[in-house]
Amino acid sequence: MLKAAVPLLLEWYRIHKRDLPWRKDRTPYTAFVAELMLQQTRVEAVKERYVRFLARFPSAEALAAASEDEVLKEWEGLGYYSRARNLHAAAKIIAREGFPHTFEGVRALPGAGDYTAGAVSSIALGLPVPAVDGNVVRVLSRLTADEAVQTPQKRGEYAEALSLVFPPETADFTEGLMELGAIVCLPNGAPLCGECPWREICRAHLLGKEENFPVRTEKRERRIEERDVCVLKCGKKYALNRRGKGLLRGLWEFPDLGGVPVAGKTLAVKRAKHVFTHVEWHMTGRLVETETEFGDFTWATAEEIGKKYALPSAFKAFMEWIV
Repeated sequence: MLKAAVPLLLEWYRIHKRDLPWRKDRTPYTAFVAELMLQQTRVEAVKERYVRFLARFPSAEALAAASEDEVLKEWEGLGYYSRARNLHAAAKIIAREGFPHTFEGVRALPGAGDYTAGAVSSIALGLPVPAVDGNVVRVLSRLTADEAVQTPQKRGEYAEALSLVFPPETADFTEGLMELGAIVCLPNGAPLCGECPWREICRAHLLGKEENFPVRTEKRERRIEERDVCVLKCGKKYALNRRGKGLLRGLWEFPDLGGVPVAGKTLAVKRAKHVFTHVEWHMTGRLVETETEFGDFTWATAEEIGKKYALPSAFKAFMEWIV
């Protein structure tokens, strides 16, 4: 079945592929940047940021020469900031040793798991190496009516099956699978089967049971954390604190004072919520004007915050106070 599916997918992809910036003037470096940006992030959120990031760091050498603060600032708003640190670390290796020419070499770069290494190897290096993520598992489980569950073992089984039918057009094949899962074989019981190149051979479609595949597992409940976000203002400067280890490590934040009163005038209060993968912040924000700069904070102007200090999107609701 997979062998018959390959030419149908390639023909469909060449006609229907989206115009995406990382599909133009591609190099192994730009492909690696794109794949790390796209990890757990929507395509629409990445498109402009990818272009801007490469304008700032057009080569591995340029990225390697930048400071971590510069890289984090350019990544600001994309979330999962460990990806930016991994990309920065990988750029230093690439600048020193050149880009790897094998799957194993790409897999050894910081931030590159099996999927990312497979994607870069097949798309940018022309190697017949599968890239199997959740979207590909969904597509293949429906094609074969396989009651697949998202496990490393199942991804490995699908990768092995794909490796047996890999065509010479490695980039088109890998991106075709990605594209099919992104715009046609959609999750949550909403596949557009009438637009699918595999509709005549897809077992789940022929059975009328597209919604049954893949088998869903119960999602882990998020932990709720109450946060006190204190935006301290003194003149034209605002207090910032660099986060330590753990979530959002190394980024800047407005101080969390745990609800402790601050000597000064409270100008505004608002509530906001931000959802991470396993944690949900319920935040109470206070804008407090103080007469003096105090505490072990970094005090910065609105312009400096905009240009220099990377604040995660968790604090977006309070940025309207930074003027």
